[in-house]
Amino acid sequence: MKYTVDKKEQYVVFTPLEEKLDSSLSPKLKSELLTVHAEGYNNLVIDMSQVKYVDSSGLSALLVGNREFSRNGGIFIISTPNEHVTKLIKISMLDKVFNIVETMEEAAEAIFIHEIDNQGEEDGEED
Repeated sequence: MKYTVDKKEQYVVFTPLEEKLDSSLSPKLKSELLTVHAEGYNNLVIDMSQVKYVDSSGLSALLVGNREFSRNGGIFIISTPNEHVTKLIKISMLDKVFNIVETMEEAAEAIFIHEIDNQGEEDGEED
């Protein structure tokens, strides 16, 4: 599986450089997402701009990533999905589960807001 990983200060941008996320690539995608999480990053943006097709196993890999990054207060964002991928996510009713944004700028903003919200919660617990 070809992909790029761009590590920012507050999050990682994971970009699959594949047209299809299907059963042949899903195990590798799961593994790579778990590896990034294990490296200590809590927030991940998966840039889907290169992906034209996702099947149920691809969605399953995304769900694993979403669960792992959300577990410790992090956030998992799907950015720039194409129309087909968006339709499949909606048909699967996973649009209620995933954080989906149209642009990388929106993804960065969502992470910034998420971090501020988390900081506020942590500050509130100390009182």
